[in-house]
Amino acid sequence: MRKTDIDIQNFRELIRKGLDLTFKKLLTQKKAQNGFLILSEKGKIKKVSAAEINN
Repeated sequence: MRKTDIDIQNFRELIRKGLDLTFKKLLTQKKAQNGFLILSEKGKIKKVSAAEINN
């Protein structure tokens, strides 16, 4: 592998970790407010209670 390939893989991994952390923070906030999340699954829009989602 070239150095640029390793850099790109490392950058992608950092982005994934950042997105995961952001989703966890959003979920924690929505659970505290007894809120809902609007998600898309197989092209269909779903309204899901944050309390129903496990970390």
